[in-house]
Amino acid sequence: MNQTTTPHVGINGQLLSGAHSYRSAGVSGYIRQLLIHLPAAAPDLHITAFTPDIDLDLPTDLELRRSIRWDTRRPLRRILWEQAALPLLARQARLDLLHGAVNINPALTPCPTVVTVHDLSFMRTPQAFPPMQRAYLQSQVWRSVRAARRVIAVSQATKQDLIELFKAPAERIDVVYNGVDASFSPAPAAEVEAFRRRAGLPERFILHLGTLEPRKNLVRLVQAFAQMRSNDAGQPAVKLVLAGGLGWDYDAIFAEVARQGLEQEVLFPGYVADQELAWWYRAAALFVYPSLLEGFGLPVLEAMACGAPVVTSNRSSLPEVAGEAALLVDPTAVDALAAALLRLLGDAGLASELRSRGLAQAAGFPWSRTAQETAAVYRRALAPMAGGRL
Repeated sequence: MNQTTTPHVGINGQLLSGAHSYRSAGVSGYIRQLLIHLPAAAPDLHITAFTPDIDLDLPTDLELRRSIRWDTRRPLRRILWEQAALPLLARQARLDLLHGAVNINPALTPCPTVVTVHDLSFMRTPQAFPPMQRAYLQSQVWRSVRAARRVIAVSQATKQDLIELFKAPAERIDVVYNGVDASFSPAPAAEVEAFRRRAGLPERFILHLGTLEPRKNLVRLVQAFAQMRSNDAGQPAVKLVLAGGLGWDYDAIFAEVARQGLEQEVLFPGYVADQELAWWYRAAALFVYPSLLEGFGLPVLEAMACGAPVVTSNRSSLPEVAGEAALLVDPTAVDALAAALLRLLGDAGLASELRSRGLAQAAGFPWSRTAQETAAVYRRALAPMAGGRL
């Protein structure tokens, strides 16, 4: 890199999605928020994002290079683009640094790299992944982490997994938490009630929001809900809403609902559009997120920011995200999960206290900070190494 020029950083944004599916949640949201906030956080860097050929509402001072000739929405084509086309584009753009925003970088790159690792679920729960996908992730994430100048982990739990499972050097790993958008905030009760009625939501409901997949632990949640119903005589009626797109291996969830005879009590509204997410959190009596493994667990923060009291898992990154603002339970203990739901539904004082704590907790995770700390990682990666190398 010529020290008299502005360092040029490229970001692989191919997992950005505008589709109403599970792909437009999670890592797509992470990429979008980075691209929105990085121009202000890194005025000393030239940022170029390599994106799919879709409509994107992003800052005008961000350089975009769309994959016009490649339909990277399909996984195999995206992988081919990532490994074959991206290195050539990086060379043409004369990048000084390439950021793999979702776990993987190309095997051959003309410049140093940074990689963000969101979780190692394919290592912790390999049975939840098809064999070919698991093999690809295990080999390529390991390689990308070993080759990267710096590694961004989205939580301390993910950093520890990288150290334990990949033997990654701790000194090369930077923990940079995700953020929560300012659009997630409380709203007047009358407006929330108007939305609930307009959306046809139950008068009182427990909300879970996330892709329907094994690690979300939804079979146990349905069992806990059934147990809670059998123990809550005298409580107002409450339904369980499992919102989110279909991921994989989700048949067991529907089967458990049928086995418990809860077809009218457990609702599956499907994917919730981004512009409505906050209203769903606001309308819920409580939010529950008993996941077995999360690299970060953004829905917990979003729910807190909207004023929903939260029950979540005491595993992986979720205690980091929730702090002391939620009820933490062992996600494998159905009895404990049922008791936590029942306790929070029946104790208005506790619910009010958790709402207040949750608002304060969520306020500590702005996306602007994520972008600032990510830019700081770029600068560390761009700094000359011993011997004068970039």
